[in-house]
Amino acid sequence: MTKHIHLVKLSVGTQTIEDLEDWQKNPMSQGPDGLPRHVTRMWPKRESEVLNGGSIFWVIKGVILCRQPILRFDEIIGTDGIRRCAIVVKPGLIRTTPAPKRAFQGWRYLTPQDAPADMKEGRENDDVLPPTLAGALADIGVL
Repeated sequence: MTKHIHLVKLSVGTQTIEDLEDWQKNPMSQGPDGLPRHVTRMWPKRESEVLNGGSIFWVIKGVILCRQPILRFDEIIGTDGIRRCAIVVKPGLIRTTPAPKRAFQGWRYLTPQDAPADMKEGRENDDVLPPTLAGALADIGVL
């Protein structure tokens, strides 16, 4: 069994999964290789575990709704001289079962046993519930 860990990150300003998809298609959110990436100030201390099969789970309006496998971390030095980490992800979002998540800053680690499951086969194209409704239904165990 491979030891891995995931990251969980707020998708700030995003209202829907489609908003996140659109943002990642923008050339400004892609690296020179055309892959989507998210730039953050901190470098994961558990880098090897994340790169051993981890994903980034995206929180949209207080609910984890999707994930993306993490491919690598790239170092970026800004014009201000500060070292940053670009989390490079596989294109395309994998919908997950909704899981409420309180607001936090930056990113957090998420163990595989605590990560929400991928949406069941055949349901990934279902109409997406508004995040607040999905979160409320998940809270009471309906989703």
